[in-house]
Amino acid sequence: MPPKTIIRREEWERRLHDVQVTKDDLNRLIMDYLVIEGYKSAAEEFSQEANITAAIDFASIESRMDIREALQRGDVHEAITRVNDLNPEILDTNPALYFHLQQQQLIEHIRHGRIQEALTFAEAELAPRGEESPEFLSELERTMALLAFDSSSLAPSAVSELLSPAQRMKTAGEVNAAILESFSQGKEVKLVQLLKLLAWGEWMLSERAEFPKLDLQAALPGHGEGMGEDEYMHE
Repeated sequence: MPPKTIIRREEWERRLHDVQVTKDDLNRLIMDYLVIEGYKSAAEEFSQEANITAAIDFASIESRMDIREALQRGDVHEAITRVNDLNPEILDTNPALYFHLQQQQLIEHIRHGRIQEALTFAEAELAPRGEESPEFLSELERTMALLAFDSSSLAPSAVSELLSPAQRMKTAGEVNAAILESFSQGKEVKLVQLLKLLAWGEWMLSERAEFPKLDLQAALPGHGEGMGEDEYMHE
């Protein structure tokens, strides 16, 4: 195997400096971040200051955030109503998303000790969908397993995690992505995508050269989420 090329810091910085990134490109990355993350007021102000037209209606940003907040506090009925008000086709054309919202509703019934309501809801709404899909049936069985334990601390982690705030956030994230997709908007912040691409590029280059590296793992959500672990082992 030939020896690796060594790129000194001065040469590396010169090459980076030669890469031209326009102000317009940077502004669009910022706008993309503000829109997807739901910073409505900041997006409106930045749109005026940078003279950028957003690819999405600003009012829909507020609606998305209201839906996310409703799910994070466990008000699934409110979230479903708002999603349908925003675009009824989102749930009509996405059975998996609708099932997960109903699953979240079942979880909320169990969380608050509404056992009879949980049983009735599961039988009427979720059981028929479970018959349509092995994946749905598996998720329904996992959720109903919560009823077998007096305390979530006694349940296996795969079951008890359904009652964690992370489960609500997971459902909210899935709904948020579906809404963005319905508006032909990317599901993930482009800046995060670029960081993942940069991490992959560093890993590829490190096979052939020694060069100054950035601490990209700290910048990426989940410290490597979305790419294989091996793709980050480039130190």
